[in-house]
Amino acid sequence: MYQVGIVGTGSYVPEDVLTNADLEKIVDTSDEWIVNRTGIRERRIAGQDTPVSELCYQAAVRALEAARITAAELDLVIVATITPDYIFPATACLVADRLGAKKAAAFDLGAGCTGFIYGITVASQFIATGLYCNVLVIGADALTKLLNWEDRNTSVLFGDGAGAAVLQPVEEGYGFLSFELGSDGSGAELLYVPAGGLKTPATVETLTQKLNTIHMAGREVFKFAVKIMGETAIRALERAGLTKKDIDLLIPHQANLRIVDAAIRRLGISPDKVVLNLDRYGNMSAASIPVALDEAVKTGRIAQGDILVMVGFGAGLTWGAAILRWAMRGALE
Repeated sequence: MYQVGIVGTGSYVPEDVLTNADLEKIVDTSDEWIVNRTGIRERRIAGQDTPVSELCYQAAVRALEAARITAAELDLVIVATITPDYIFPATACLVADRLGAKKAAAFDLGAGCTGFIYGITVASQFIATGLYCNVLVIGADALTKLLNWEDRNTSVLFGDGAGAAVLQPVEEGYGFLSFELGSDGSGAELLYVPAGGLKTPATVETLTQKLNTIHMAGREVFKFAVKIMGETAIRALERAGLTKKDIDLLIPHQANLRIVDAAIRRLGISPDKVVLNLDRYGNMSAASIPVALDEAVKTGRIAQGDILVMVGFGAGLTWGAAILRWAMRGALE
């Protein structure tokens, strides 16, 4: 079994910025209300003619460059998204083709905001067993396309973006040390889009009732998230034979500042060990963690050998964490 790590990261967010002041003009809210309850000040919005595959492509190009490999060397492309270009084919197939990854297998993975964690967990198994060597995992979503802009409880939360990572074998002792995944389908309707799928196809009636937009039981999701983030991170640390004191950097899902603060308290770590960008991007769903990871890499916040904890939760309900001893270089030949 090979050790597996991340050897290159990349991210992309659309240029258009929607501030809280902008939202004040279209929904009954205020900058103070949004900041106090979420910590979000602005978010990025993909244009109506910009599919999620475009966000994926831009992030992927940057990750491949950072990893110093070409698309032709990729064995597998995984796209974690709940806003695919089509019901089928998979967005990953479109991205692989545009990149020129001619020998790569490709598939999509849907786990809501936990998608990137699920994606790197799955990708790692292909490499650990020796089946593949170079795997590209992309977390991307454009949830603003699914928003009811009259609903102030959801319209203020989400932004669009994509983050990517290239996984390869790495030196013994580095790379992923453990994973922890979970789900609870009894909470499926706490965060979902009621219509548009095959169970409830889109009709004039469902569109009129805005059933094709995100519906969220905010209070219940908040209580679930506050509990699960810290618990999942601790279980993953224990699985890796580590403790909370070993954490060098926490990269949490960027959903709500109060949820992140609760995880910080549960883990007993200093806030300066936490990567936060939700004030600038809002909740980017599956893109949240990989974009934050890429920013941490680009700003020099991660050093060789650092212990990283990536943890998130999402629709499903799903949750997951990954523990990683950082080795940007040192991939095996």
